Amino acid sequence: MTDTTQTPPERAVDRAAVRERAEEVLRKLAGERAVLREDQWRAIEALTVDRRRVLCVQRTGWGKSAVYFVATALLRRGVTAEPAGPTVIVSPLLALMRNQVDAAARAGIRARTINSANLDEWSEIEAEIRDGTVDVLLISPERLNNPDFRDNVLPGLAASTGLLVVDEAHCVSDWGHDFRPDYRRLRTFLAGLPGRVPVLATTATANSRVTADVADQLGDALVLRGTLDRDSLRLAVLDLPDPAHRLAWLADHLDLLPGSGIIYTLTVAGATETADFLRSRGFPVASYTGQVEDADRRAAEQDLLDNKIKALVATSALGMGFDKPDLGFVVHLGAPPSPIAYYQQVGRAGRAVEHAEVVLLPGREDMAIWRYFASLAFPPEEQVRSVLAYLDADRPMSTQALEPLVDLRRTRLEMMLKVLDVDGAVRRTRGGWLSTGEPWTYDTERLRRVAEARSTEQQTMIEYARGSSCRMEFLRRCLDDPDAAPCGRCDNCAGPLYDADASSASLAAADAFLGRPGVQIAPKKMWPTGLAAVGVSVKGKIGPADQIEPGRAVGRLSDLGWGGRLRAAAGPESPDAPISDELAAAVVEILKTWAHGEDAWSQRPAAVVEVGSRRHPQLVRSLAEHIARVGRLPLLGAVTAAHGPDSEARGNSAQRVRALHDAFTVEPEVAAALSGLTGPVLLVDDLVDSGWTMALAGRALRRAGAEGVLPLALAVAG
Repeated sequence: MTDTTQTPPERAVDRAAVRERAEEVLRKLAGERAVLREDQWRAIEALTVDRRRVLCVQRTGWGKSAVYFVATALLRRGVTAEPAGPTVIVSPLLALMRNQVDAAARAGIRARTINSANLDEWSEIEAEIRDGTVDVLLISPERLNNPDFRDNVLPGLAASTGLLVVDEAHCVSDWGHDFRPDYRRLRTFLAGLPGRVPVLATTATANSRVTADVADQLGDALVLRGTLDRDSLRLAVLDLPDPAHRLAWLADHLDLLPGSGIIYTLTVAGATETADFLRSRGFPVASYTGQVEDADRRAAEQDLLDNKIKALVATSALGMGFDKPDLGFVVHLGAPPSPIAYYQQVGRAGRAVEHAEVVLLPGREDMAIWRYFASLAFPPEEQVRSVLAYLDADRPMSTQALEPLVDLRRTRLEMMLKVLDVDGAVRRTRGGWLSTGEPWTYDTERLRRVAEARSTEQQTMIEYARGSSCRMEFLRRCLDDPDAAPCGRCDNCAGPLYDADASSASLAAADAFLGRPGVQIAPKKMWPTGLAAVGVSVKGKIGPADQIEPGRAVGRLSDLGWGGRLRAAAGPESPDAPISDELAAAVVEILKTWAHGEDAWSQRPAAVVEVGSRRHPQLVRSLAEHIARVGRLPLLGAVTAAHGPDSEARGNSAQRVRALHDAFTVEPEVAAALSGLTGPVLLVDDLVDSGWTMALAGRALRRAGAEGVLPLALAVAG
């Protein structure tokens, strides 16, 4: 392509004419009455005429996407110089990509996307890029370090790019509320851009520190920072006593909220339970989490866009980039750990309507959930060093092969490897990861400062919920908006918008719904891969003679209903005590359902065996004794791990199997009792996390003569 970065200095550009052309494109995008905001024009002018780098920190709904689509149209048509190559937009979410492709078409811009959901189209799209028929290419940040894309597509793409757009640019900064290591690969992309190729970075959620960090990474950038007020939003907080009251309030008020909207929860279990309850009360809603299949998520997005449902009940998986201009409300069941993240999520609402309702229903359990997610941050130095020690410079090692060697769950291990990749210590290649041999320093001080910043954000979020000052002004000050002022609309400015009452009928329904105990414990069917590398000679399917049956637990630690009580009794940090009457009654209810429900056990258990617990011995023993007494079953004793971890640690499956595969012993008297039984045994424990304690303790019982093993626990982690 022609090198557009060498525009002759003597060529005069009629900036007024360029602005008129820009307005024409905008009208195609946004309607005949659309007019460029002044900062929109400043950004477009800087990108298309001056070929500068620009950072736009502007509120959601301001029109950041209009800037890059208008700039693309001008650059591709050669309005200010020779026609430029395609615009590359690095975007974090598929939802945003789908919306952007549709928006671009309205302006006559051909947009395509390369992501994990359209692998079969990659070759066709790459050919279209080479032929010059693609105006905009949207890619995820993860794609920047995919070996095939990085080595075969990225160099040519960087050389031909006419405009680079970094959407949700706060992700570039580890000070940002949603830092993503893959975004740091943009430095490599920036370095490969020829001459004066313009770059646009956009975000709605960057305070001064994040803005400075992103601007520094861009280089000599024009920073356009606007007011962050959202005059269509009315913010409110209601302090309700427990999850049942929050669900009941929702059931009573959902029809009163305008249009359709989003109900955010902090956990997958919370989203699933809330959606199930609202459906039981007759509301058309859908759940949206990272565990929902992509096709189902897309269908749910479309149903919300078409107003076929009242709400999506979502985790943060539905966040950046979801674009529904007429979204009428956002409700949070539980507070996000950062006021900046909260501002971003509520910014989904009220973009093209006169007013939208934003309600926060904080929970007593919020801080426990924040602590859990904080525990998944960058690992300690010794774990990082152990990973580096296993990697070779010549033979790539896959994440699956590393898992048996290091006690990190896969998502955390992959995040750590991405950071090491950005730091130059490792390199991703086909087949896995290689060591570069470059020296690497564990930045303890920076990680400490980031952790302290996260802790401060959590405390600030508590202050937001409890405060009596203007709520919008509070959020704007968190984002260092110099124009922050009282909004006059929120519950603290204008008085309560909603009462905190819930009807007795809705409260009774919520209590009954959340009070139902019982979740299934799925049995393990396959051994983790790579165990041979650590001397464990099992692989593939777990044989039928070693299998345990599907089991039951009262609930999940993250459940809205039972979660708080289970965390207090069986959580990793809870004190040991005998089982409470309430939990004992719930276990009896589970056993009744298990005996007579649709998926009842095939044969009544013949005895009870406990998993010997070092963490909660009183709890597990009292639970086993209660079950034996109520069920009139013999309590045979315990199956105990002679070695291995003291608890169901949050490591990966391979490490759990490595530690426990030969650890469990069945005492001779227990084995003798098993030989005389007809029917399975109930294997009782307090908490199931990875599931391998139950699987391997059950395997030991099967090998000692048990006809079958039915796992029963108080809680499932997650």
